[in-house]
Amino acid sequence: MSESSAGQVGTQAIEEFIGPYTFDEFVDAARSFHNYPAPGLLLGGIMVDEAMRRIPEGVLFDAVSETAWCLPDAVQMLTPCTIGNGWLKIINLGRYAVTLYDKRTGEGVRVGLDLDEVARHKDIDIWLMKRLPKPEQDSDGLREAIRLHGRSLLSVHPAQVRESMMQRRGKGAIGACAICGEAYPLKHGGVCRGCQGQAPYMAEPPIAHTEAELRTVPLKEAVGRRIAHDVTRIEPGVSKGVFLRKGQKIDIGDVCRLQQIGRANVYLEDEQPRGDWVHEDIAAEAFAHAMSGPGVTAEGAPREGKVNLVAEIDGLFLADVSRLEQFNCLPQVMAGCRKSGSVIKAGTRVAGTRAIPLYLSRRHFQAALGLLDDGPLFSMHALNKPKTAVLITGTEVFEGLIEDKFAETTASKLAAFGIDPFSIRIEPDDTDRIAAAVEELAQEGCELLLTTAGLSVDPDDLTRKGLLQAGVADMLYGMPVLPGAMTLIARRGTMRILGTPACALFHKTTSLDILLPRLLADMEITRADLAALANGGLCRECRVCVYPKCSFGT
Repeated sequence: MSESSAGQVGTQAIEEFIGPYTFDEFVDAARSFHNYPAPGLLLGGIMVDEAMRRIPEGVLFDAVSETAWCLPDAVQMLTPCTIGNGWLKIINLGRYAVTLYDKRTGEGVRVGLDLDEVARHKDIDIWLMKRLPKPEQDSDGLREAIRLHGRSLLSVHPAQVRESMMQRRGKGAIGACAICGEAYPLKHGGVCRGCQGQAPYMAEPPIAHTEAELRTVPLKEAVGRRIAHDVTRIEPGVSKGVFLRKGQKIDIGDVCRLQQIGRANVYLEDEQPRGDWVHEDIAAEAFAHAMSGPGVTAEGAPREGKVNLVAEIDGLFLADVSRLEQFNCLPQVMAGCRKSGSVIKAGTRVAGTRAIPLYLSRRHFQAALGLLDDGPLFSMHALNKPKTAVLITGTEVFEGLIEDKFAETTASKLAAFGIDPFSIRIEPDDTDRIAAAVEELAQEGCELLLTTAGLSVDPDDLTRKGLLQAGVADMLYGMPVLPGAMTLIARRGTMRILGTPACALFHKTTSLDILLPRLLADMEITRADLAALANGGLCRECRVCVYPKCSFGT
């Protein structure tokens, strides 16, 4: 047993017992519980027993298994912790280790395997490292080796689990799934996870019929009556638009035009479906109203069953992507939008929503509205004009050995947002000088500081060290965007800091173009936000750059 296992366990009695069982009794219990006495369960029993010996008497504890194989069964056989009661959590890291910890404090002990010790025992090493197929392994020899040497294989260390692991699980509010009708935790989304496509079956069970029964009316019977829906006329490559509006009376001329586009039947307003149904226009208007947050509004009345949403102001468009995806998991409804994080001009369409069928069942309509109860999906955020400075680092630029191009490049990026930097400073590759410059700019009231260069792995690149010496906090260094992988984001008091690597001198579009609008909108930027930029984070480096009308940053 290695390191902090407090020395070898010395007595034969301890070696023979696993919890309340002798080794042979545990083999029988494992056969009953697990169907057969798997080596992983036998060794797991020893591991769990060792961990329990390190937990003070009277302490209520939880367990974490780092594998889904065999070891969780040992926990459930020997402790009160089970998957069902939530005291056993399986975090499948693929490592054969178990942790028992105090429910209140998170302090506990982690028991794993010492591979150096394992290597000393041939049968155990062959089994754990899968050096031979299972039929070729010596099962009897392996079991005996675990009996005699199992405890000596253990690596035991104190552990402090994350606070998030100590939170009690709870289902939260329960509702009926709008698709299958079964009860499920509403926190899983607008419909249950099974109906989101995560069910383990090849096909979902049949669901209730959800299409309204509408009577089809031939055109010759529709003259003088009002149509129940917009009719779209498409001329390929020329035009697409409504030529017959919902509620419009159909005349003989309309009959001819409908026949010309291949229509022989229509639905009429006075032929409403029986039952509880919501017309597509009513549904779309309700969805649009609920989805529209600050700076976003409906473009007008529904057209073709759809309502478009437009930006009321210039700024940064943001979407609640998670809830948008949940909404689109619901049956018979949809919403689509521009990429969240896009810079949008007032009057630009940012989203659209509609019901899929002409009449939406009220149950599905209410389920969709219910998901929107937590707040709007779309919002616009004005771009501020903070007091901005530019700090350029590099001894070669400071001493005039090469001509500075950063000032011009950065100033042009800021000018696109109506910002004129109040100070542009050049400092050498000197940690103290860089730190002092940051301090002086902060004293001058700088609210946004753009630093350029000095962020690579070269030994002379000291910008990051200078910023740290200046007392910046919340630093995020590196992001999954090319060009711009070595970008830096930080904060010093109320001053936001964006560090741009030297690639901005060569590439027209970099991480700077993605992040600057977010900072101007005063968005908090987390590591998870940066990680999400990986999908679309590779610039195509087109000969003629058309950013943002491309996939970069999206």
